[in-house]
Amino acid sequence: MDNAHHPVPPTLMNDRRNFLRLATAGAGALLLAGALPPALAHEVAAPPAVTNPQQALARLQEGNRRYAADVTKRRGLMDERAALVNGQHPFAAVLACADSRIAPEYMFDTGLGELFSVRVAGNFVTNDGLASLEYAVAVLNTPLILVLGHDSCGAVEAGVKAVTGNATFPGKIQGLANAFRPSVNTVLKAPGNLLDNAIAQNVRDTVARLKRESSLLTEALANGQLNIVGGIYRLHSGEVELLA
Repeated sequence: MDNAHHPVPPTLMNDRRNFLRLATAGAGALLLAGALPPALAHEVAAPPAVTNPQQALARLQEGNRRYAADVTKRRGLMDERAALVNGQHPFAAVLACADSRIAPEYMFDTGLGELFSVRVAGNFVTNDGLASLEYAVAVLNTPLILVLGHDSCGAVEAGVKAVTGNATFPGKIQGLANAFRPSVNTVLKAPGNLLDNAIAQNVRDTVARLKRESSLLTEALANGQLNIVGGIYRLHSGEVELLA
């Protein structure tokens, strides 16, 4: 299951100019053809309001505070869809768990086109997930990646059971459980609840892997164009707590 150690396909960097060229040409061609209203074209082509990692993180935290307090914004999804037909400028990418209770767009009170979401059970790095995050940063200029764990994560719990009780699981679930063994072993003798500690450690380990296993992300980090942080979503309160 741990495919992230394979080299990133070299074509990703080579294709970046083509991605950008196509994205830019698309809205322009529609405008010249009269298919895209000038006002809408201007809205799509406008630069994102969030331009650096600090602004992106602050915007995520503000949205989560609104969500936890149940004072979220009302949105016009039809207008958002129309404005995003020919482009996107997500201000943050979120690597989150596939758990049905975890919905980044809701918990950060964001609309369409604002978050680039990558989801897999246990919010850990796969090769395809890493490529997706690289696309967000290298092509969409997204300045922030958040690795988001959550309370009572069943995927990480499977990893705990595999370590502590040699539990086995059907199908590909065994490989998923094994992916969390390193994080579980790191906190096996730490004080406190083992599952809670393993969930947090898995987030920390995933952040560390993203920072070291991708030359694209490493370069963006070094240039100050990107930050990668980790957090835990609390099911009862709806709050996201950032990890040090």
